[in-house]
Amino acid sequence: MTMKIALRVSSIVAGCLAAASAAQAALLAVVNVGAPAINCAFSPTKIPNTPPPACSIVVNDSVGTFTPPGDQGDARLQSRTYPGVAPAPAAGDMGYIYRVDLTSVKGLTAANCVTKLALDFGPVVKLPYGPSGKSDVFVVTAGGLGSVDLASADQVGNTITFTFSQPVCPGATSYFFGLASKKVHPVAGTATVSFSLGGSATTADRVP
Repeated sequence: MTMKIALRVSSIVAGCLAAASAAQAALLAVVNVGAPAINCAFSPTKIPNTPPPACSIVVNDSVGTFTPPGDQGDARLQSRTYPGVAPAPAAGDMGYIYRVDLTSVKGLTAANCVTKLALDFGPVVKLPYGPSGKSDVFVVTAGGLGSVDLASADQVGNTITFTFSQPVCPGATSYFFGLASKKVHPVAGTATVSFSLGGSATTADRVP
């Protein structure tokens, strides 16, 4: 009798812990967009002699470097920020955009690739990046650099983890992908990249 009760209580506790863990994770809405149309979510400045929607922005870029174990050369995490300007939808917010770039990397034996990127980001502002309503994350799959899309983005607490649709391998780069925050003063942070051959590394980024 005592053993049965103990097993039942243990099962209930495990179930509660699993439910609490699941409740903490939130899947973010991701939409694919094109440039320069996506700029109009942040800027009202039209690009002359270009079919609308087409807007220009002034960006601020920084780069963190890392080398996947077993590869050679500097991989880059590009952080790009630009403010939302009235009367654009993102007026008063800040855009934070990222790109994982392995175009200067070579695999020495079996190529080691990047599968995930995790950022300490905090609350995300939903904005109308595409025609189907508001989303959390946009991916510039047309009109910009890159060839690797996002499969998903999820958030637990302040940490957002971006999972790529396929590994970003030596010679390739992800598309630019971004999101917005109410915090308009970017700060230096540390991102974590996960590798296809196991393990992870940290590199510099800029976050809210």
